[in-house]
Amino acid sequence: MRRRRGTEDGVDWARFGEQLAAMARDLLAQTSVDATLERITSSAVELVDGCEAAGILILRGKDVETLAPTHPLVVDSDRLQARNGEGPCFDAARNVHGERVFRIFDVTREQPRWPAYAAEARALGVGSMMGFLLFTEDEDLGALNLYSRRPGAFTQADETAGVLLASHAAVAFSSARTHAQLERALSTRHTIGEAMGILMGRHHLSEDEAFDVLRRYSQENNIKLRDVAEQVCAHGRFSQP
Repeated sequence: MRRRRGTEDGVDWARFGEQLAAMARDLLAQTSVDATLERITSSAVELVDGCEAAGILILRGKDVETLAPTHPLVVDSDRLQARNGEGPCFDAARNVHGERVFRIFDVTREQPRWPAYAAEARALGVGSMMGFLLFTEDEDLGALNLYSRRPGAFTQADETAGVLLASHAAVAFSSARTHAQLERALSTRHTIGEAMGILMGRHHLSEDEAFDVLRRYSQENNIKLRDVAEQVCAHGRFSQP
């Protein structure tokens, strides 16, 4: 999204809508979760005026993971937020007080809400930034974060554009994860079925008996059922615990 004279808020929203629709179709065409995430962050840089870098921050308990960063600055910023336990992207991922969007207009100014992070972010060269919660109706997925080295790079119009982009991105992210989980489930089912067939043939077991053997070994040795099945498929027997 690039600003043009004579358009509302300096933004050609009709053109942006066309670009967003094309991005949405492109996201759903990606073949993996990683590819989807990379397309989301690259689209942020392409479509949001002033955005020089983007990434997705995921919180797993107290652990922070950076996904699909377009620049090392994103990784460095997320590490700062994790170390200090504060920051706009950190808050966006936690959905603090129900807020879904955070914007620091000028990181070079004092930031009472995130004093420790802001001071170190300035040293990294961050001038302004925005964070958007990636969400669907039933799950929070993390935050899409946009960066610029220039203070005041992001306007209210850019924030609106970011919200629209994040909404499409959340749906695509959730869809990609669901598809990946389904593929893993089908693969696991196939592997377990193959392992059961091996046990049934070698030990003259019924289907239920073969599954019970796999299940008991899994529980007694604290090994995932899929991993037990893979052992049997690979070696024709259980590996020694």
